[in-house]
Amino acid sequence: MPARSAYSIPQRILHWLMALLIFFNLLFPDGMNAWRHLVRNGQTPSSADIASANIHAYAGIAVLLLAILRLAVRFSSNVPATPDGQPAFLHYLAQLTHVLLYVLIFAMPLSGMAAYYLGIDTAAFVHGGPIKSLLWIVVVLHILGALVQHFYFRSDVLRRMTIG
Repeated sequence: MPARSAYSIPQRILHWLMALLIFFNLLFPDGMNAWRHLVRNGQTPSSADIASANIHAYAGIAVLLLAILRLAVRFSSNVPATPDGQPAFLHYLAQLTHVLLYVLIFAMPLSGMAAYYLGIDTAAFVHGGPIKSLLWIVVVLHILGALVQHFYFRSDVLRRMTIG
């Protein structure tokens, strides 16, 4: 397939919708944390605690479903070519970051579901600890990479995923 000059509108919508949901869950895990604390201490969560935890869980499940849809769209449509005139290691770093991002985007909701719905403590630990930390690091690298592409290399990489 020939390369496009920008991502398609469905690709952009999926990207930004997933970004919003991921940031929501990363920034506001309080409901789930409160629910988990109550359950671990043998207390009964209130209906408000359960509802708050469910919002976190449903946002995570939405991320998982959107990630599956996004990969389907990604493999069924063409994408813009990588920018020219940049060091090869940047292309490698961008690919590595995207692969890690997808792995973590799948690992985060799957480990969260294992913790919340199946009560697996190890899943809860890796979900709220190493996976969450790695996801923050990779998200920050992804954002920094887009900004470096835009402001330092003056490429259209950021524009492709925003206004097209």
